[in-house]
Amino acid sequence: MLNATQILKRHQANPIITPAHMPQAAVVFNPSPAWYQGRTVLLLSAYEWSWPEIKRARGGWVAMSDDGVHFEIAAEPLIDLIGAPAPFDKLNCTLIDARITQIENRYYINSPVYQDGEGPFTLLGMTEDFQSYQPIEIVAAPVNRVPSVFPEKIGGKYYRLERPGHDAGVSIWLSSSPDLVHWGCYRPVLKPGYSIWNITKIGPTPPIRTPEGWLVIMHGVWAWQAGASHYHIGAFLLDLEEPWKVIGKTQSWLLAPEEDYETRGTANDVVFPCGALADLEADELRVYYGAADTRVGLATGSLSAVIEACRKGW
Repeated sequence: MLNATQILKRHQANPIITPAHMPQAAVVFNPSPAWYQGRTVLLLSAYEWSWPEIKRARGGWVAMSDDGVHFEIAAEPLIDLIGAPAPFDKLNCTLIDARITQIENRYYINSPVYQDGEGPFTLLGMTEDFQSYQPIEIVAAPVNRVPSVFPEKIGGKYYRLERPGHDAGVSIWLSSSPDLVHWGCYRPVLKPGYSIWNITKIGPTPPIRTPEGWLVIMHGVWAWQAGASHYHIGAFLLDLEEPWKVIGKTQSWLLAPEEDYETRGTANDVVFPCGALADLEADELRVYYGAADTRVGLATGSLSAVIEACRKGW
């Protein structure tokens, strides 16, 4: 295999979630996945028709599925900070692009947030049942929208990946924490531009533990001309014990915007992941992704093949 572009296959039911499934929303996109009691759960990004009237932090629609393809979507979002205590009562934005990390029986959710137009910065919250939500703390200052927490401690510390800043050329960084709230000891991990598909920007999702290393599904942006940014999906691999060390990455993309539902929408030419689900026994990787910031797609493939592609630099 000379490249990794044929590993993931789009599901025949794509797009698996569209605005037709959420009549209260103009668009639904960029899902964050998790396992919950044997079921697949997605935390959906969406913009409600009533969005301009919303004056608080609200968003994250829970979608549940038994087969990972057909989802039941909650009528109201998981997160609605009406009447929340300070400082959460000052947040006023639709919550999109969350990152979910399960640690034991708790699901920690990092959400990009804004206050009076300033941001994004990061709100950490938690749920145990995807029915109730508890805000914990603001854990990253502007500009930081994608902190992705590892699912277990390494050497007695929590770790996360993040991509601070909006500008092109910003690296993915690693930081550590004793308690998921106070973060420091920052280290650059991966810089964009090692391949054409990520020459402009990159961003992480929550790492997945595998025997070969921490697998991180990422997005990469190729802005090949003004006003023509293409978002792709790729992957890289980190050392299990020293997660600041990159031990492999895909030179080619795993998924590019090619289908009509990926190339036409609110934002054209976008496939965007907020996480992935791995089944080590079945050797399956499921990547749920936003398609053109308008709908949700699913691509699946061999987990071991993705890891091999990282190790061999395909």
